[in-house]
Amino acid sequence: MEITLSEQKLNKYFSVTEKALIKVKIAPEKKINWKYKAEDFLDMAQRYFSDAKHFKENGDWITAFAALNYAHGWLDAGARLGLFDVDHDDKLFVIE
Repeated sequence: MEITLSEQKLNKYFSVTEKALIKVKIAPEKKINWKYKAEDFLDMAQRYFSDAKHFKENGDWITAFAALNYAHGWLDAGARLGLFDVDHDDKLFVIE
């Protein structure tokens, strides 16, 4: 059975996420710089969104789609943690 480039990329993303899920552990609680973390999450979302545009413009739609999901994941995580005020918008964000 021939595996397409799209299937190869999808398998790669599954593999990376599976390894990350296995590796992740709950960190001990500590104080954080709230504003710095919020700015960092927003910066990551903006960078992945920009990357998604770049990949789309270059015809790499699968990587563009993956980058968009990463961008929105950063936004969702920030909203869920309370780093972002999203006005209780549960249509754009997974907040509850």
